[in-house]
Amino acid sequence: MTITHTYSSIAEKSPGRVAIHTESEQITYQDWALLVSQTANWLRSLPSMPKRVAILLPNSLAFLQLFAGAAAAGCTAVPIDTRWSAAECKERLSISNADLVVTLAFFKNKLTDSQTPVVLLDNCMADISEAAADPLPTIDPEHPFYMGFTSGSTGKPKAFTRSHRSWMESFTCTETDFSISSDDKVLIPGTLMSSHFLYGAVSTLFLGGTVCLLKKFFPAQTKEWLNRESVSVLYTVPTMTDALSRIEAFPDSPVKIISSGADWPAESKKKLAAKWPHLKLYDFYGTSELSFVTYSSPEDSKRKPHSAGRPFHNVQIEIRSAAGERCQPGEIGKIFVKSPMRFSGYVNGSAPDESGWMTVDDMGCVDEDGFLYISGRENGMIVYGGLNIFPEEVERVLLSCPEVENAAVVGIPDEYWGEIAVAVIHGNTDARKLKALCKQKLASYKIPKKWVFTNCLPETSSGKIARSSVRKWLEEGAV
Repeated sequence: MTITHTYSSIAEKSPGRVAIHTESEQITYQDWALLVSQTANWLRSLPSMPKRVAILLPNSLAFLQLFAGAAAAGCTAVPIDTRWSAAECKERLSISNADLVVTLAFFKNKLTDSQTPVVLLDNCMADISEAAADPLPTIDPEHPFYMGFTSGSTGKPKAFTRSHRSWMESFTCTETDFSISSDDKVLIPGTLMSSHFLYGAVSTLFLGGTVCLLKKFFPAQTKEWLNRESVSVLYTVPTMTDALSRIEAFPDSPVKIISSGADWPAESKKKLAAKWPHLKLYDFYGTSELSFVTYSSPEDSKRKPHSAGRPFHNVQIEIRSAAGERCQPGEIGKIFVKSPMRFSGYVNGSAPDESGWMTVDDMGCVDEDGFLYISGRENGMIVYGGLNIFPEEVERVLLSCPEVENAAVVGIPDEYWGEIAVAVIHGNTDARKLKALCKQKLASYKIPKKWVFTNCLPETSSGKIARSSVRKWLEEGAV
C-alpha cells in the first residue's frame, strides 16, 4: 500500500468529485487518478528509472502531480524550494543525490552549477500525456517516498526520509483525532515546501476530500477563498493565523483550523476563540523526525491553554531525566516518543534504533492527566551563569504582549556569564514595558539582558523563527 493507493477507488465511487482546485484550474478524481498513474508510468519508462526525483516548482497542481506520481512509481520525491539561491539548490541536490530535477525554464538559472540532469516541466508534461495508465507494481510500505530537509540548531541542512507507512499512519490521526474526512474542502495557503502544508494536501487527497491550493499566502486572497469556497478546514501556522485575524478573514460558517504547533501563544488562541466562537481550533506538536506527537482539541485548549496537548491515539510519551529514569508528573526532562509515524532516518546519517523510542532533544514535562508541556530544545537552551533558560518560555511571555507581533530569544557568548539572553522584537513597544511584563511572570535570571527591535524576523518555510539566522545576525554586530 502507498500514499496514493486510494485514488482509483475514490475515482470509481465519485468520479466527478473535485480533487484539486487552484486559482487557475480544477481536476476531478477521475482525471487525477489517471494523471498520477500516467506520471508514475512515465517515470518508470525512462531509460534509467530515477530513484530520487527533485521537484523545483511553485505551489501548483503540477507539483502535487509529480510528487504523487513519484510516490506511486516507487521513487523518492525531493521538493526543492524556489526561494533558495543557486548555491543552496546545488547543496541540497548534492545531499539528496537526486537523479533528475523537474522545473520551469524560469528557475533553470538556479541549477547552472548543479550536476543533476534537468527536465523542463513543459517537456515532461507532453510526455506524460502520452504515457500509458498501466497497473503499477506493489510498493513496499517501508519504502521512502519523501525526502525533506531540516536544519535543526546548526543551520546546516540535513536530509531525512519518510516511508509510505509512516504517512499512512499519520493519515489515521487526521481522520481519527482531527475528524477530517472525504466531505471536507481543505484550504492550503502555505508553501508545499513545508511538510505541514504538503501533508495537509496529500492527506486530503488520500481521504478523498478537495484540496484548495493557493500559490502563495496573501491574507486578503486567503480571506476571499475562506468566504467564497465553503472551506471547512484550514491548514495554517500561528503567524498566518494572526495575519488573518488582523483583517477579520474568518467566515461566519464553522471552519476547522489545523495549526502547527506548540508555539501558538495561548493568548492568541483565546482571543481568536472569543471573537470567532464557531471556529474549531486544533494545534499540534510534532517534528520532521517524529511526525505528529501531541495535539490540543478545542476543548483541550480551553481546559489546558498552555499545554502542547495529549498524545495522538497511536503515540506514547515518556519524560526521562539525564540519568535515563522516568520523570514524575511536573518534573522537566527529555521528551521520548514511541510512534509508528517516525521518520526512516537521516540521509547518510543515523536511523531510529530498534527500541521504538526516540528523542529530538526537546525538553518538557507531563501533568497528571498526561498532557505535555514543552520547555524548549535542550541544544537551544541558554546557560546563563550555570542557570538554564529555555528561549521558548521567555518568548511565550513576550508574545503575550498585544504590541508584540513576533519575538525571538537567543543566547550570545558573554565573557563573564558564559551566555546571555537577547530578545529580538518585532512590534510597537519598548524594552521598559517588556521587562516589566517579564518580571511579573519569570524568574529574574530569565529576563533578557539585551533588547533589539527590528521590522521583521527571519522565518523558515513553515513559518517558524529561523533561530540560526537571528543568532548570526546578532553575532555580526546587531548588539
